[in-house]
Amino acid sequence: MKRTRGRAKVSILAAAGLAAALVAGCTADGGQGVSPANTPDAYDITVWITDTLPDRVERMQAIAADFTAATGLKAELIRVPEHEFNQTLTSSAASGNLPDVIGAISLGNVRTLAASKYVNPEANAAVIKNLGEKTWSQRSLELTRDGGRQLAVPAASWQQVLYYRKDLFAQAGLAAPTTYGRILEAAKKLHTPQLAGFVAANKAGQPFTQQSFEHIAQGNGCELVSAQGAITFDSPQCVGALGFYSDMLKNYSVPGAQDVATVRSAYFAGSAAMAVWPTFMLDELAGLRNDARPSCRECKLDPGFLVRNTGVVAGIQGHGDATPAHFGEIGSWTVTSDSDADQARKFVEHLLGDGYTNWLSAAPDERIPVRSGTAARPSEYADAWRAMPIGVGKREPLAKFYSADVLSVLLDGVKDLNHWGILQGRGDLAGAAMAELPIAEAVGEVTAGTADARTAAGKAARTLRSILRSLR
Repeated sequence: MKRTRGRAKVSILAAAGLAAALVAGCTADGGQGVSPANTPDAYDITVWITDTLPDRVERMQAIAADFTAATGLKAELIRVPEHEFNQTLTSSAASGNLPDVIGAISLGNVRTLAASKYVNPEANAAVIKNLGEKTWSQRSLELTRDGGRQLAVPAASWQQVLYYRKDLFAQAGLAAPTTYGRILEAAKKLHTPQLAGFVAANKAGQPFTQQSFEHIAQGNGCELVSAQGAITFDSPQCVGALGFYSDMLKNYSVPGAQDVATVRSAYFAGSAAMAVWPTFMLDELAGLRNDARPSCRECKLDPGFLVRNTGVVAGIQGHGDATPAHFGEIGSWTVTSDSDADQARKFVEHLLGDGYTNWLSAAPDERIPVRSGTAARPSEYADAWRAMPIGVGKREPLAKFYSADVLSVLLDGVKDLNHWGILQGRGDLAGAAMAELPIAEAVGEVTAGTADARTAAGKAARTLRSILRSLR
C-alpha cells in the first residue's frame, strides 16, 4: 500500500536536499531538479529522490546542506514521481545519464536495478561496513542482498500489522493474537452482530487485498515461488493460509467487500476487534489527522480512547511449525554502477549517519528505523524514533499515544518482515503479480464463497506460472 495523502508535485532547486520513498528518476531534459545557475557541472553528485511532499522536501534540503557543510561536496537532487520510475530509468540508462545515488527505493525496485546491473554492490557494502554492520537489522540486510552482493543500503521500513482491541481482549481473558489459533479464538469469542471479530481487505482487483493476505499468509510459510524458481502458491501452506483468511472473513467479519477504507473505518468506529492495516494508521489512530479520525462511541467523549486501547502484532505464526512472519516494505538507498563511487558512498553514509534521525522524523509512521543505533550508542536511533512527532498540522510524539510495548513491537517487526519473491530473487514476479492481481482475485473468490481455497489457489498458481514464463 502506498499512502497518497496530498502528494503535491514540487519543484526543487538543485542546491537542495533529498526526498525519499519509492523512486523514479528524471531524464536530462525532463528532470525536476533545477540548478539555480543552470550549471549542473557545479555539483559533485546527482541524487534521484521521490518523496515530493513540501515538508519532506525541505527536510531533505537541510540534510543535503549539512552534507555539503561536512564534506564540501554538493549534491544535485532530482525529484521524480515514483510512477515514472521504470520509464525514467530506461531512458536515463540509454542516454548514459544515471545518477550517482537513488533512494529510497522499494525492494522490488532494488531488484530491478540489480537485474540491469545498475547498482554498485561494493560501494553499498562499504557504507554498511563503515557504519557498522551489526547496527542494522539482520533481516533488512538479507532482503537487500543477493548472495554476498549488497544491492542497496536498507534505511527504514513500513509494515502491515494486526491492530487489536487490548481492552476487549483483557476483558475476555484472551492472549495477544500472534498465531492463527489465537486470532481464531479471539474472533469466535468477541464476534457479535455489533462487533466484527476480524476485518481485512478481500476486494478483488485491489493491491491492498494482496498485501493484507500476504501479511497473514507469510506466517504460514506461504510463498509465491521456491528458491528453485517454481511457483508454489498452490502449496499446502498457501491453501491453508487462504482457507484461514476465508474462514475469518466469511464467519467473523462484516459482510460484503472490504477495502483499504472500509477496514479502517470499521476499526475507527469501534466496530471491529481486530484489523489488518499498515503502520500508516499510527497518526490517524492518535487523532492527528483531520481527514481520518477515530469515531467510536467512547471516542466522542475521550478522543484518546481507541489509541490507548489498541495493541499491535507484527509477525504472525500460522499452523504447525511455521515461523512468525509478516508483510512489509523496506526503503533503501543505492550507489549506482555509473557513479563516482567514493563521493556517492559518502552521501549515503551521511544520510544513514548524521542525517538519519532527521530523515526518519519526516514520517515516523512510514520510516521505522532498520538501524537501531551506532556501535557506540546501540539504541540511539530507536530511542529517537520513539520520541518523534507524528501527525499532519498538529504533531505530537509517538510515545505520548503508544506504550513502550507497542513501539517495541514495531521496532522489532522488521526482524519478521518478509516480502514475496525477494529472498528467492524473484522480486519481478511479485511486482508483476501485484499488477495483474491473481491473488487478490483468489481472496475475493474464497471469501465470496464462489470457490474453495484449493481451487482458488490452483487458479492463481496457473496465472502466476503464466506470468513467470513471460518474465523469462
